[in-house]
Amino acid sequence: MRAADSTPNRMDALLIQALNGLASASSLFLVASGLTIIFGVTRVVNFAHGSLYMLGAYFAYSIVGQDWLPREPWAYWSAVLVASLGVGVVGVVIEMALLRRIYRAPELFQLLATFGVVLIIQDLALWIWGPVDKLGPRAPGLRGAVEILGQRFPQYELLLIAFGPVVLLLLWLLFTRTRWGTLVRAATQDREMVAALGVDQKWLFTSVFFVGAFLAGLGGALQVARAPTTLHMDLDIIADVFVVTVVGGMGSVPGAYLAALLISEIHAFGILVVPKATLVLTFLVMAVVLVIRPYGLLGRPPTHQRVAGAIQVAPIRPAPRALIWLGAAALAAAIVLPLLGGDYALLVATETAILVLFAASLHFMMGPGGIASFGHAAYFGVGAYAGALLMKHLGAPMELGLLAAPFAAGLAGFAVGFFIVRLEGVYLAMLTLAFAQIAWSAAFQWVDLTGGDNGILGVWPSAWAQSKAVYYALTLALCVGGTLWLRHVIHSPLGYALRASRDNPLRAEAIGIDVARIRWVAFTLAAALAGTAGSLFAYAKGSVFPTYMAIPKSVDALLMVLLGGVETLSGPIAGAVVFHGLNEQLVRWTEYWRAGLGLVVVGLVLAFPQGIAGFAQARWERRP
Repeated sequence: MRAADSTPNRMDALLIQALNGLASASSLFLVASGLTIIFGVTRVVNFAHGSLYMLGAYFAYSIVGQDWLPREPWAYWSAVLVASLGVGVVGVVIEMALLRRIYRAPELFQLLATFGVVLIIQDLALWIWGPVDKLGPRAPGLRGAVEILGQRFPQYELLLIAFGPVVLLLLWLLFTRTRWGTLVRAATQDREMVAALGVDQKWLFTSVFFVGAFLAGLGGALQVARAPTTLHMDLDIIADVFVVTVVGGMGSVPGAYLAALLISEIHAFGILVVPKATLVLTFLVMAVVLVIRPYGLLGRPPTHQRVAGAIQVAPIRPAPRALIWLGAAALAAAIVLPLLGGDYALLVATETAILVLFAASLHFMMGPGGIASFGHAAYFGVGAYAGALLMKHLGAPMELGLLAAPFAAGLAGFAVGFFIVRLEGVYLAMLTLAFAQIAWSAAFQWVDLTGGDNGILGVWPSAWAQSKAVYYALTLALCVGGTLWLRHVIHSPLGYALRASRDNPLRAEAIGIDVARIRWVAFTLAAALAGTAGSLFAYAKGSVFPTYMAIPKSVDALLMVLLGGVETLSGPIAGAVVFHGLNEQLVRWTEYWRAGLGLVVVGLVLAFPQGIAGFAQARWERRP
């Protein structure tokens, strides 16, 4: 009798779990559809889309929480609509004030600019609403639950389930039954032709950004009655939104809905089947889809369109003699100055040297190779864990750990590179992110091996290197040596073949260059050097945590490379020094250091779209 009763109960529980997945899918689709529309027309990978989602939640909370607002359904939903429209206006301001000025810049610089907006909005939200989570009121008339096969299910969740298909239908009507929608679909296919026909692209881009921001704000506003509003909502949602957008196919709204259903249902049932792998499931699905269908479920191959007059990647040339002397002077200062400044200066200088090597390894892929990675921190973390695990489980000294780190990270890069080197653009970058998140999830949830969130402690240098000055000298020697070796490789036959593969893959294949193999080798070398940097960082800190390979660490590497400039070999050096220096100073000066850093990032992108070192090189070449 018990066995017979248990089967219906299990089926009821599975049905409720499926309904939970549908509700999450609708919420995720609202935000992802906005990002999909924006990318489809403007080709901007808007990292600030999660911030718009967060603002929608805060705006809605601020309106529905007012005492003067009637506790009636019409008032509540009017507040949700007003909050969403307000976020749409914020999106228009971002597009007109920032993105409109850099549409001709490389796509990754646009990504950098939107990340600066993320930092600014985070601290603005902290200043306005404070650090405490906000609990909004329940939606009037939807506070109860309905009984489905003996199981109670919230009424509000049923409303969310209906929201997704309704919005999908409305978007389909908007794109197929209106002149604006026709122009948007045409711009998605061929922006240059639309401009040639006399369509005002500025107006079109601004309106598209309004619609995309409105959808993100609507997704956030609908969460007020469902979950607390927090300052971490933006980064919590943006990874899943990127996954849905890429899995569905960049620019495909139906694909975004299909991907949202797939991801949400897999996550809902994954909690029941493999609870210890919930963090990895989403990105594992994205990796599998991109390996099988490189452009997503309903996506199309990129057309490689560029706005007329867009900045092209310049060839990397040998450094002039003056720059060589300047580099020698900077190295001499790096050797001498920290020794005169005490322990704090040594600590900052050690971290800066490590970040220079980390940034240089990513630049080796992005500059000469044209391989943009959103998950480079994975190899930084693999290198850190290689030495730490050897010390924890085998008692291995630092010397062995430093030797094992590049080997382990290079092996990881070799395995991942096999899958990613045949992709291009955003799809390639997102697949690197997927593998990085898989590695992070393994480090976070494999507690028996890695210690999980508690990390691995006591990862100290050998006795002869425990002096801060000695360890700094060791770090400086290895990081400078690694950076110079990468510079040598760039000017070697491998480097020339890599640049040929970046500039014209078809012509490179025609003259006998195996493009996939060359990119695979470059990816492996970059991973090995990033692992060396990670190992040095672990011994400097005395510990290793999963955060070493999390998304923020990968974003730091991108920031350093793009701030310095992709087109110059000194770019990652300048970017690492400026980025780490700003971080150290702003954290000490103000509580709102993120906003300060974001303003600096946005200012640098607007003033130097080729990066700091790229701007300096251009000025040097234009001198009389």
